[in-house]
Amino acid sequence: MAASTGAASAAASDSQGPASAGPSMDTTIQYSMILEHLIGDKRPVKDLNPSVMGGLPVPPKSDEQKMIERGMESCAFKAVLACVGGFVLGGAFGVFTAGIDTNVGFDPKDPLRTPTAREVLKDMGQRGMSYAKNFAIVGAMFSCTECIIESHRGKSDWKNAVYSGCVTGGAIGFRAGLKAGVLGCGGFAAFSAAIEYYLR
Repeated sequence: MAASTGAASAAASDSQGPASAGPSMDTTIQYSMILEHLIGDKRPVKDLNPSVMGGLPVPPKSDEQKMIERGMESCAFKAVLACVGGFVLGGAFGVFTAGIDTNVGFDPKDPLRTPTAREVLKDMGQRGMSYAKNFAIVGAMFSCTECIIESHRGKSDWKNAVYSGCVTGGAIGFRAGLKAGVLGCGGFAAFSAAIEYYLR
C-alpha cells in the first residue's frame, strides 16, 4: 500500500514537473524577445522629427543662408570682426588711461602752463586713436592666424590660441629684434594659454 502511494506521488510529481517548467520557459522566451525589440539589434531606428518631439520643425536652409554661414565662418570675416572689436576696445582703453593720467594736455616745453579743455580732449583723442590702431592690428593678426592654424590642424582646442599668440607676439616683437621677438612669442603664448584655461 505504501509502495503504491509512493509510486503515485512520484508519478504525480513527474507529471507536474514539465507542466510547471513549460510556462516559465515561455515567460523567459517572451521576456528575451521583448528585450530584443526594445534594446537589442531588432530595435527599429526611428527618425527623430522635431515636430513629433514637441519642438518646432526646422525648415531646410537655402543656398543664400548656407553662403552667409560660410562667409561668417571664414577667416577673413573673423579677422575683420576682431579688427573692429579691437579698434573699439583699444579706443575706449586709450581714452580711459588718458582720463586718469595727470600729464594729459601739458606741454613739455612749458609744464607750468595749465592746459585748456581743447588741448586735453585733443590729447585724449590722439591717445585713444593710437591704442585703437594697435589693438585692431593685434586683434586682426591673432584672429586670422588662429583661424588659419585651426583650419590647418582640423581641431578646435587650446593649442590653436597658444600657437596664434606665439606667432602674433613674435611678429610684433620681431620689429625690435630677435630677442624681443622671442620674448613676445613666449609672452603672448602664455597669455593666450591663461585666457583659454580661464574660458574653458
